[in-house]
Amino acid sequence: MLPSELKADHFRGYPTQGRALAIKHLGLLRQLPLVFLPILLREIIDYDWKFPAEKKDLENQLAYLESLSAEPLTRLLASFASFRLPVKFDQSDWIGQPAQFEQHLTAWLWSTGQMDAFQAAAEQYSEHLKTANPSDPPTMPRLCIVLVGQGVAENSYELFRKLRPHGVHFTQVNSENGLTILQQVVAARARTHPIAFGHWYIDGGSPLDGAWDGVACMSYASLEPMRVKLLHKIRTAIQSGELGPETLRTMLLGMQPSELGASEGNQILSRFQVRVLTEGSGTQIFSTSFVQWTAREVLRRAQPLTLLVRFAPRQRQRSMDQLLSDAHVDVESDMDPIGSLIDADMGGYYTWINQQRLSGADESSFLIWFEGHNEAVAIGRSMPRGTSSSTSIDLGHILTLTV
Repeated sequence: MLPSELKADHFRGYPTQGRALAIKHLGLLRQLPLVFLPILLREIIDYDWKFPAEKKDLENQLAYLESLSAEPLTRLLASFASFRLPVKFDQSDWIGQPAQFEQHLTAWLWSTGQMDAFQAAAEQYSEHLKTANPSDPPTMPRLCIVLVGQGVAENSYELFRKLRPHGVHFTQVNSENGLTILQQVVAARARTHPIAFGHWYIDGGSPLDGAWDGVACMSYASLEPMRVKLLHKIRTAIQSGELGPETLRTMLLGMQPSELGASEGNQILSRFQVRVLTEGSGTQIFSTSFVQWTAREVLRRAQPLTLLVRFAPRQRQRSMDQLLSDAHVDVESDMDPIGSLIDADMGGYYTWINQQRLSGADESSFLIWFEGHNEAVAIGRSMPRGTSSSTSIDLGHILTLTV
């Protein structure tokens, strides 16, 4: 079936809000190239479980495309329309299973040597969309706080080398009550600017005690039951010998929260948790990978005003067979605090880069702290780049200067 043949009834299997959105823009969808449309439908079919910022971006994208007359719309999507797909793509269920279509499309593009051309078309489209339909500035300057080095008593590794050129390197931080101060800062921002999924706390271990009202929380420890079930499903699928990599990937993409025993409370958060565990590389096994990937996806999708990220020790590197096995491991002796610190240092740098991609980046603030120690880097409009300070200072004062 071709896009021009779309009817409202074709979306009857979509969730309620996604179905209404597709039908509302049916005239536009009929005009889009087949190589492009299912990618957009994947966003629409997930619309009911998207974060508010994602919903707004998708709505704005559809409204902009619909505002174009036929000729500008054709010109904008000409690069996508130039791809000539095999007949099997026309005959696939690209409406009901757009994620599977996208997976098969990716394989076909790589096998035919056209992936570079497709990525160029996607980048060109994305840049045009950003220019013509820019994101709104945040309602308050964004703040991201990253904690690294939990459990490390002594360290000889040179921290924050990639972040120091962008802000102030503090070497005499008073660490007393540091965690409490940072928690209070996050709570205050959530209280004064209450926005759904606008404030986040991600922990690579067990979450800090205390109230987190108005803050979306995710921790590696709290998701252990889901991780165990997922690893069991992956192990069973591999040992059966019936599923190849692509089929296993399809199985993971279709995983539902109920299959992993996710909480039935907030469906948007539950779906996000499943996506982190099924789409992220190593998020099921390594806490540092879990934290880095979750922070990346929160920034990309939820576009938060406040983000507190706390890395924790991960288990040591072992073979994949060992990691997926049911064999008992002495958790305490298997931890690698120093290796985790190095991972977290790089993870903090990537988190800052991802924060810089959001609207209002020039006004945003970033703090990374070697937890329990006297070293930190602060980046912000008022922080002179590439400088250092040996003045005794606490985290609350640093944040006051930064924000």
